[in-house]
Amino acid sequence: MITAFLLRSLDRKISIAIALLLVVAILVPVLNLATGPTNPLHIPTYIMALFGKYLTYALLALALDLVWGFCGILSLGHGAFFALGGYAMGMYLMRQIGSRGVYGDPILPDFMVFLNWKELPWFWYGFDHFWFAALMVLLVPGLLAFVFGWFAFRSRVNGVYLSIITQAMTYALLLAFFRNDMGFGGNNGMTDFKDILGFNIQADGTRASLFAATAIFLALSLMIASAIVRSKFGKVLVGVRDAESRTRFLGYRVEHFKLFTFVVSAMMAGIAGALYVPQVGIINPGEFAPANSIEVVIWTAVGGRATLIGPIIGAILVNGGKTIFTGLFPEFWLFALGGLFVAVTLFLPKGVVGTISHYLGKRKVASETAPPAAQEDGIEPKIQAAE
Repeated sequence: MITAFLLRSLDRKISIAIALLLVVAILVPVLNLATGPTNPLHIPTYIMALFGKYLTYALLALALDLVWGFCGILSLGHGAFFALGGYAMGMYLMRQIGSRGVYGDPILPDFMVFLNWKELPWFWYGFDHFWFAALMVLLVPGLLAFVFGWFAFRSRVNGVYLSIITQAMTYALLLAFFRNDMGFGGNNGMTDFKDILGFNIQADGTRASLFAATAIFLALSLMIASAIVRSKFGKVLVGVRDAESRTRFLGYRVEHFKLFTFVVSAMMAGIAGALYVPQVGIINPGEFAPANSIEVVIWTAVGGRATLIGPIIGAILVNGGKTIFTGLFPEFWLFALGGLFVAVTLFLPKGVVGTISHYLGKRKVASETAPPAAQEDGIEPKIQAAE
């Protein structure tokens, strides 16, 4: 029943995007594992891991687009949900190291031994099981979003004020996770991971599986987001975005619609963070930096707000450009990023995908309303008769 509902919610563009992601999820690992380094079709492992990271960023941008593009909530704190999901996965990966760490302690992670911790903190219990860590990847960001959203939306905090307090939340978490006594590795964070589900995390097969899982989760999240925005619920969300007071006057509990969407978006961001950590190999408090959340807004704006597909393309394009640009001119990247955002705001306010869709829509309307061409048996005989 749920599957049928999700499939009915897909339009042509979303269906094509999901199909492409599923093809990529199969094709890229096959080209990495089944072809040799001398084969022209071979995709190196480091390239696959790099694009896997881009796909996690694309999932994060999609999560932001769900609340910003369709609900009007400009969150500058989605980096916090991303980081919390990453820390939940990092805690599981640290527990899998066991006695193979630098200090050989089978229970305590290396950073706890170094800081003279005597026993494992209670909030680390259960993270030796993958199912528990996967549950926390969803619950921790979702619970934070629920508590934060419950108070913010019931208090009718909107606009720039809401954006500021989301950024303040992210900065507060940044300061907290930098502390060594928090039990999350302090400013060094967590790294030196060995296994995931019993497989060597550095092996090509494991990295190929992580890439495929990221592409599949992105496709699934795109399907869920499409189902939300194309449903009756989604129509109300657009009403909240465009005319909140009028929507409230019509009897809708606006705060409930905002809260549900905010929690779902936070869970998507948590999944993105959990997929990011094993592919990158580290998680530290720097992921909470407010600048990271602002970058997500730029990806979404560049690709096209309220298009679902646009943020995915924007995240891949901007981060691909960042990889190239920082290799050639590392000291100028931030200037380039700021200039890109200004240029998109001035010349492409709908983003890349939004502008293309708008242009194609205008052409379609123009072709449908154009007068019919002169018929051969209508005008030409009259001209010949006049002659």
